Amino acid sequence: MKALNTLLEEKNNLLSIYFTCGFPKLEDTTTVITELEKSGVDFIEVGLPYSDPLADGPTIQDSSQKALQNGVNLDVVFEQLMTIKTTNRTPLVLMGYLNQMLKYGEDKFCQKVVECGIETLIIPDLPMVEYENHYQQLFDKYGLTNVFLITPNTEEERIKKIDAYTKAFIYVVASSSITGAKGEISKEQIAYFERIKNMHLQSKLIVGFGISDKTTFDTACNYATGAIIGSAFIRYLAANGVSKIKDFIAPIIS
Repeated sequence: MKALNTLLEEKNNLLSIYFTCGFPKLEDTTTVITELEKSGVDFIEVGLPYSDPLADGPTIQDSSQKALQNGVNLDVVFEQLMTIKTTNRTPLVLMGYLNQMLKYGEDKFCQKVVECGIETLIIPDLPMVEYENHYQQLFDKYGLTNVFLITPNTEEERIKKIDAYTKAFIYVVASSSITGAKGEISKEQIAYFERIKNMHLQSKLIVGFGISDKTTFDTACNYATGAIIGSAFIRYLAANGVSKIKDFIAPIIS
């Protein structure tokens, strides 16, 4: 599997797709990853289903609920990811919530993530102070990288601190709301992207929340190294199943 950091250095206009493990069906996790890889996606955000996903909008919440009803849990996810460890060549980023890690056992969680060949985590509700006091050391122990999120309301001082801690990329949340496709990117969002770009941060930027098609993807890539599509893909997956994934990706990267 190619290292995410190598990819971030070598290429622009990176397309990442978020999906929820165990959705639409329990056994679809590995199929979705395989089909996304075949379709030319640059890296994949692997979502851990959770009963109280604070950062996620209705579409992803619904997919989480269905995945949990399907019987998915962290052990199942890790077992599924292990089955494609030797064949998958697309970098995977694991997205989950702090309580999931605490409940599973921090060290056990980190060990399993590493065993699956994953180096990068997104934990949206991990407080900076907790990261500084504890999790930075824990993640360093296992060679894991944490991705921090910034929003239009994040203060400049915090953004600079996040930039200093970042080893992979900064997740630029396109709006202050929860995830979900919003249609076109607004003038306010463009101004926000320009403000962040003009800070000349050392870290790579990846835009997420509200990116849904080629137009919004291309716009986001004018201000960042790439963008993540989540809710729009989940909706497509629910309507069309795993066999048509390439038809969703092809127009975006064309």
